[in-house]
Amino acid sequence: MSYTVGIVGVTGAVGGEVLKILEERNFPVKELRAFASARSEGMQVTFKGEKVTVHEATPEGFEGVDIVFFSAGGSTSKRLAPEEAKRGAVVVDKSSTWRMDPNVPLVIPEINPEDIATHQGIISSPNCSTIVMLMTIAPLHSVNPIKRIIVDTYQSASGAGGKGIVELMQQARDVLDGKQPTHDTFPHTLAFNALPHVENFGDDDYTTEELKMRDETRKILHQPNLPVSATCVRIPVPISHSEAVHIEFERPFSPDEARRVLAAAPGVIVQDDIRNKSYPLAMDAAGKDEIFVGRIRKDIALDNGLSIWSVGDNLRKGAATNAVQIAESLVTKGWL
Repeated sequence: MSYTVGIVGVTGAVGGEVLKILEERNFPVKELRAFASARSEGMQVTFKGEKVTVHEATPEGFEGVDIVFFSAGGSTSKRLAPEEAKRGAVVVDKSSTWRMDPNVPLVIPEINPEDIATHQGIISSPNCSTIVMLMTIAPLHSVNPIKRIIVDTYQSASGAGGKGIVELMQQARDVLDGKQPTHDTFPHTLAFNALPHVENFGDDDYTTEELKMRDETRKILHQPNLPVSATCVRIPVPISHSEAVHIEFERPFSPDEARRVLAAAPGVIVQDDIRNKSYPLAMDAAGKDEIFVGRIRKDIALDNGLSIWSVGDNLRKGAATNAVQIAESLVTKGWL
């Protein structure tokens, strides 16, 4: 069986990846409909060698669509996703709009696929930083419950979309040419710098990105009171988020046992040979769907603790691939 599939935000960084991954994974697409904002009306994208015309996203354009991928920002999702669900489509949304809605499942298919079955027309895909972390810690949590998580992220420019990469590259050129760089996407110059400021600060001095990691982790693991503290940092890397994760477990957890558990986990690759300087690197993870883990060691500051370095492509598994995997689960499990 094949399906009519829509992509909202197809001209953006994540939407373009969804288009590519649907083709790579041979998702059963009968008809593809491409949507974006009004300014992209009439543009064309290529899918399986065929040109597809981009149209402005409107409720009427989704009549007869089975699955819709939303990667066009929160306001668009809030306005249009319920309209598409009313018309019988299942929405897989990448924005933060629906993630904490109690009626919307928040899903990483390798971790909580059964939550998809409860959908009421909208399924949410987590923040890219949350995915990179949970792909690492959820397999460990399943064999030794987690008591506490402290995580520091090192997030790429593409986490702010395609414009983030463009700004980073222009800033790098300006600095190397002796010019004063300008910034618009980021709060300061990102080139040759590190910004402890991802998204917006709240009243408690945590950013919305940091609170997303806490709240989404609790929801996906079904642990509403799990202590999670995050510090999110933007670094001058085009693609791939890296994270230093410090985890306290209920019982002792040896690094060797953790490596065995992670080596058997779907979608995870253990790369942990420090004697040969082998550990996950952002540039190596770019373009891949797996999450890479290494530097697995006892955390000497936590009881029953481990420290782990986790890296993943934020545009693929952190966004587009996870969304396509949700759609694959919808199809294979009969939850559409």
